[in-house]
Amino acid sequence: MSYVPIAPRRRLWPVFIMPVAVVIAAIAWSAFWFFTASQVDQKLDQWRTREALSGRSYDCANRSVAGFPFRLEVRCDNVAVSLNAQTPGREGRSTLTARLRDILVVTQIYDPRLLIAEITGPATVADAGEKQPFAVANWSTARISAAGLPALPQRVSMVFENPAIDGIASGNQSILFRAKHLELHHRQAEGATGDRPVIEAAWQTEAATLPSLHPLLAEPFNADIRARVSGLTNFAPKSWPERFREIQAGGGKIELTGSRVQQGDSVAVAAGSLGISASGHLDGELQVTVAGLEKIVPALGIDKLLAENVPQSTIDRVAPGVNVQDVNKVIGALDRMIPGLGNIARQNANAGVTAGLNLLGQPTTLEGKKARAFPLRFSEGAIFIGPLKVGQTPALF
Repeated sequence: MSYVPIAPRRRLWPVFIMPVAVVIAAIAWSAFWFFTASQVDQKLDQWRTREALSGRSYDCANRSVAGFPFRLEVRCDNVAVSLNAQTPGREGRSTLTARLRDILVVTQIYDPRLLIAEITGPATVADAGEKQPFAVANWSTARISAAGLPALPQRVSMVFENPAIDGIASGNQSILFRAKHLELHHRQAEGATGDRPVIEAAWQTEAATLPSLHPLLAEPFNADIRARVSGLTNFAPKSWPERFREIQAGGGKIELTGSRVQQGDSVAVAAGSLGISASGHLDGELQVTVAGLEKIVPALGIDKLLAENVPQSTIDRVAPGVNVQDVNKVIGALDRMIPGLGNIARQNANAGVTAGLNLLGQPTTLEGKKARAFPLRFSEGAIFIGPLKVGQTPALF
């Protein structure tokens, strides 16, 4: 009888190492996710406190947290935003209340410094204490992304598809703004420091109209505006008037590094630098180049400005800052010089303005088209083309 050796029994415990490790890792990760989720309320409250210092107060009727296992998704329903006045002399007063359907904020749990938000419209805006809104905004999609820490943001971007804003008065709606696409981007300039931040901004819109602002803007236009803002000292929460005072005190500038607006065949580009005077008004000069000036001037409504018995409301819409009495004085002076000259000026207003701008500007080319280049000067908020005042901007603080 032969002897058959018995094979040694294999140890089974190594087989369970990997599954047990996976289970432990899953439990640890789950604990980490739920702990992080439990901190959301605290972080949001800190953020709300910070925003309140800038004049923005947020509230939502229902707040929920989801996204397990790799994301955090915070949803706020029935959002109310109270905005304090951001105009000179009214800081700290609650003036507006905006209401949104909901906001969904998403972040990857392993990269909490990148936030992506989706906003569901419509949004209504009402005066503080009033139930009836004076404006309503809507869009097909709206996304906001922010990178960096709340106290030191690196980039903020907003993208809207088909944005629309309507004014409401006596139950009737009027179009304030329409566009096919709108983008707003803000980031810290390369090399800027936290104690001396420099902000680069880009605003782009496609097929936009602003019919209530000026007749010229009732026709669709595309715009790409790029600016650089210096003179800031930090990102501490402040109202806009305080921020503009800070820029003025620091000798800061608002530089248009490249701006282009196109409406039909007409194209305009602008670049230059604007400062802020001690009184809070814009001061500086932009170099403007326009192709298709002969098509833009009729849309400015200069002929309406010089019409007989024109009401002040029409002048305010066509040329803000110009007084109807001043227009009548000019026409009267022309008639006193040569009887009938004032009427000729009215009938040929557009041609006269076009000729005048051509005299003020220098001939050049823009994108292969004949163009004119001329300075657009800002002095204590007043806007001049040569000696001609064409508008007035309000004080920033």
